[in-house]
Amino acid sequence: MAATATMVTPGHERWHPNPDFYYAFGGGPLMDMGPYYLTALVTLLGPVASVIGAGSRTRGERVIGTGPRAGERVPVGVDTHVSGVLVHASGVLSTLVMSFDAVDTHAAPIEVHGDAASLVVPDPNQFHGPVLHKALGAAEWRTLPVSAGYRDAGRGYGLADMVGPDGRHRASGELAYHVLDVMESLLRSAQTGQAVTVASTCARPDPVPSISLLSGVDERVDQRARRGLGQ
Repeated sequence: MAATATMVTPGHERWHPNPDFYYAFGGGPLMDMGPYYLTALVTLLGPVASVIGAGSRTRGERVIGTGPRAGERVPVGVDTHVSGVLVHASGVLSTLVMSFDAVDTHAAPIEVHGDAASLVVPDPNQFHGPVLHKALGAAEWRTLPVSAGYRDAGRGYGLADMVGPDGRHRASGELAYHVLDVMESLLRSAQTGQAVTVASTCARPDPVPSISLLSGVDERVDQRARRGLGQ
């Protein structure tokens, strides 16, 4: 019935030697980190039908903290704290917080809540971490056994998924476009103060079976490469 997604950091200028683009048009916490979290939410809960957003910025400049430009000031041209509510087509309500303004958070990256249990999902910007589950009436959280997902995965495995053993392409252009549309709609809602209907939609990606792409995919990729090379 509900989910939360939270990403909080004091800002990338503390470690990035050229952080200007994070604070220019097309940057900000939502556009930078939102794709990870929103893609996970859409994969878990299906497409988003409408959004309600709000945004703010704590200061007009950021000071570069490291590298040859340390001490230089970077103008801030975007909201650096964005909150929103996503109304999924299924009726689920997801609450989103993306911030370059706060020190830290103790909140789980993603939580999913039903009337019989709650689920804590690992950081979608990484490829590991426990999934925690607490049933109604249970005394403690329990760690669920790994039952799905590409083992030993990392960045770029969406490409391998295109030629994977089950023949499904989950990291599709349709999904990416919908996530971008959701982010643009959130920012537009923050600017206008009104709810915005998300024009696009997508199919919820199929779950990933518990498999290793290192066994099975390499042979298929090698066969396609050989055909392309005429060997």
